[in-house]
Amino acid sequence: MRTTLELPDELVNEAMTITRSKTKTELIKTALRNLIQKEKIKSIRQYFGKVDLDIDLDTMRKR
Repeated sequence: MRTTLELPDELVNEAMTITRSKTKTELIKTALRNLIQKEKIKSIRQYFGKVDLDIDLDTMRKR
C-alpha cells in the first residue's frame, strides 16, 4: 500500500540510527511491528493473576 506521510526529519533520522534501518520503508515496518507487539502484550497483561493453571512443578519434573 502506498501512503504519503509528513514525518519530522529529526524523528525519522533518529529512529533510523537507533534501529539501523537502511530505508524509511524498513523503518516504518519495524515501527508497526513493534507497536502491534506492544499492544498485544498490553492486552495479555490484563489476565495477569487471574488465570490459575494449578501446576505442580515437582510432578512435571518427574515426567
